[in-house]
Amino acid sequence: MPTHRRRRRLVLVVLLVLAVGAGTFAGVRLSAPDTPPQVTPVLTSAVLVPDKSVSLPWPDSGQGAVAIPTLGVSTNSGPEQPVSVASLTKLMTAYVIVHDHPLALGEQGPMVSVTPTDIADYDDDAAENNSSVLVAPGEQLSEAQLLGGLLVHSADNFADLLARWDAGSIPAFVDKMNADAARLGMTQSHFADASGVDGMSRSTASDILKVAAQDMENPVIASFVRMPAITLPVAGTVSTYTPLVGLFGVVGVKSGFSSTAGGCDVLAEAREVGGKPVLLLAAVTGQAGMEVLAQAGLHALALVSAMEPLVGSLQVVRHGQLVARVAEGGRSVGAAAASSATVLTWPGLTARREYRPARHLTDEMRQGAGVGTVTVTMGDQQVVVPVRLERHVPPESLLQRLF
Repeated sequence: MPTHRRRRRLVLVVLLVLAVGAGTFAGVRLSAPDTPPQVTPVLTSAVLVPDKSVSLPWPDSGQGAVAIPTLGVSTNSGPEQPVSVASLTKLMTAYVIVHDHPLALGEQGPMVSVTPTDIADYDDDAAENNSSVLVAPGEQLSEAQLLGGLLVHSADNFADLLARWDAGSIPAFVDKMNADAARLGMTQSHFADASGVDGMSRSTASDILKVAAQDMENPVIASFVRMPAITLPVAGTVSTYTPLVGLFGVVGVKSGFSSTAGGCDVLAEAREVGGKPVLLLAAVTGQAGMEVLAQAGLHALALVSAMEPLVGSLQVVRHGQLVARVAEGGRSVGAAAASSATVLTWPGLTARREYRPARHLTDEMRQGAGVGTVTVTMGDQQVVVPVRLERHVPPESLLQRLF
């Protein structure tokens, strides 16, 4: 065979091999899964609330503390030592009861029979001039009625009755109280009884607000502490000792007094800032002199009144705000917030913003497609805003897919 014919045949073979290889390469490249778009966040992670000096009208004696649970804000009048807190102890008693025996708002719950022990307990409280509610042998009281008498009229005998019903004995119930207090971070609290009659039931203004905040999240407890009076089967209508309930926006919470503790009060105000509800809490302990409950209540009211103007509202995400860029084939399009978001604020706090991409992004997403969310947190507040494409993601060209 002539040399030129062999060369021509060799060239054809090489060209055929190259064509097959190129076809195979193209087939593999074109059949390969599309590379998902690359998403790059452009939103800053923090929004700082301008700081400013906060001065609150702390009481001259005793302890004071304030808290805004929604914002995670808490502060107090100075170094605290555990002190007797009298009937503020019942805030922990109520917490344990509703934790062990949950009630929905409007439910009465289980019925509890008044025993001879409960009658003797009432007689002792009456003789000692302790706060109590009249009971009769064999009387049936619901869990809700017992909680109402405990929180509205501060009935010491109801605290003991509930403790025995829940745990079988008061010491066993007190163990539960202290375990729950530890779990709530009440490191300076130790309870010796369920009612607060024992002066060794001790806490601080800051600590007692931790359980008060939990109680106010429970609709049943929150409904009782705002009541000026409650009607019970045998005792009839009994009134609250907690000052200022129903006045100036005050919604309770609980007062306490003993010769050891002085006058104590935990007060809550419900306010609305920027269309958002916010609960302001204050606790005052150790007030002495005349009308100590009124003194404690007025000090607590002054504290929440001073707090109110410091609570603000801040837009942390704006509708249409650029959040991320979605890149495909060397070109990119913007992804923007689909709505606005605001949070309640306190001087010096920081709102955290985090972009979270959607799990499955493709190169065929169209304008308006969801590509993730922005989650904003400040204190206990959390707002989630959808993020959507501003335009279609441009598909890769044939050359980009091949090479």
